[in-house]
Amino acid sequence: MPVSPSPRLRQALTIFPRLRTVFLVAISLIIYLLVFRRSSSAPFTTSTSSSITSTTSPSHLLFGISSSARTWPRRRNYLRAWWRPGITRGLVFLDSLLPTSPDDDRSLPSLRLSANTSRFPYSFNGGQRSAIRGARVAKEIFDAFDGKFEYGDVRWIVIGDDDTVFFLENLAGTLAKYDWEELYYVGSLSESAEQNGIHSFDMAFGGGGFAISYPLAKILSRVMDSCLMRYGHLFGSDARVFACSAELGVGLTREPGFHQVDLRGDLFGFLSTHPLQPLVSLHHIDFVNPLFPGKNHSESLIHLSKATNIDPERILQQTVCYDRNNFRTVSVSWGFSVQVFEGNKLLTDLMASQKTFRPWKRGRNSTSGIYMFNTREFPRDPCKRPAIFFLERLFPFMNSIVSIYGRDVSGNCPGIPISTRRLQQITVNSEKYYLKIGKVRRRHCCDVVDSFNDNTVMNINIRRCEDGELIAMQRQ
Repeated sequence: MPVSPSPRLRQALTIFPRLRTVFLVAISLIIYLLVFRRSSSAPFTTSTSSSITSTTSPSHLLFGISSSARTWPRRRNYLRAWWRPGITRGLVFLDSLLPTSPDDDRSLPSLRLSANTSRFPYSFNGGQRSAIRGARVAKEIFDAFDGKFEYGDVRWIVIGDDDTVFFLENLAGTLAKYDWEELYYVGSLSESAEQNGIHSFDMAFGGGGFAISYPLAKILSRVMDSCLMRYGHLFGSDARVFACSAELGVGLTREPGFHQVDLRGDLFGFLSTHPLQPLVSLHHIDFVNPLFPGKNHSESLIHLSKATNIDPERILQQTVCYDRNNFRTVSVSWGFSVQVFEGNKLLTDLMASQKTFRPWKRGRNSTSGIYMFNTREFPRDPCKRPAIFFLERLFPFMNSIVSIYGRDVSGNCPGIPISTRRLQQITVNSEKYYLKIGKVRRRHCCDVVDSFNDNTVMNINIRRCEDGELIAMQRQ
């Protein structure tokens, strides 16, 4: 004879099925929110990889580098200055392949033979057909890796030359400001107003490098050859990429940190007055003097990279402060140089680049001496020039970075005040520069600190400016 359940047991049997139903409904709702809602907001994939929402880093960039069998052997050391095996990805495109050594395989990107471009027209008088091959790098680099990575692993295709030096953290940080899932074409103009006038004021110059967001690169890979058939009259590869991007309705997003460097000679005046934006790239290394005295081009790039690796966002950032006791003005280009001027120099005057460099083009009828930035003359008389100090070494110390600059002995003047003549070293103390994405970059302030009766050393402390603080000899 069956036993009738107790009232308490009957109540439990009634409640538990309800709890199970509520639990299953809740689980179904969570799955719906996590899977179906996310897939609807990401039309290219159903992946839930966390890399899609993380900050853009150098590993999210894919590089296509234009080179040739003639230039690669002597310029590959420029890539060694910034390429990071295991982190950076990309290919170097050549007109003909060269034998590679095991060292090349480990320290540099792989070499790739460019596709035949003989079917495309080229009619620019005095130009080179290699411009077509260079333009197709934007297509061929995408095609080479298409389908070999998950969506979001590569966010930007970056195009440059074999003598383009990229500063990876600043490049990634600059691109992180933009939504890589939209159509973006990011770069900058030439420093020469004449070169922009000849080619375009709306084009990213290829030597300085430019970046194409993944969706735009995907479209360009499909339509590039069609564009090349219509633009045989253009000079360079960058002009062809610009024209094709323009036909897609995508304009240039300008970032001043990309530097074409259409300049010759000594870049000191140009680099010591870098704009507030981070340094992203330098080009035309073969056409300018080594950046540091006593070093060759490759050694100079390695030396500069020591500062860049420690504090990439602060590299070349200009800070001005005043030594009121000795009536001097000090301009710091962090990680590169320090200048000491006699007297009171206004900040806005020091922001203009001293013309230590020469125009890209020379000739009686040339207007290449007109630049896209403010300039001032560099005195021929050494006694009217500032005392110049170049970076010697730097190291982290506690929560700060100490950078030490030694005096450049060339062009010294015996007539300057003895207090400046005795200076042999400048020590700069700073905190690592960090700016959140979307925040406005502001020039920092600095102070000349007592040197404990050592007249050969000047100590400088860089800090954030206080609210309402003026960078001037007489602050209010």
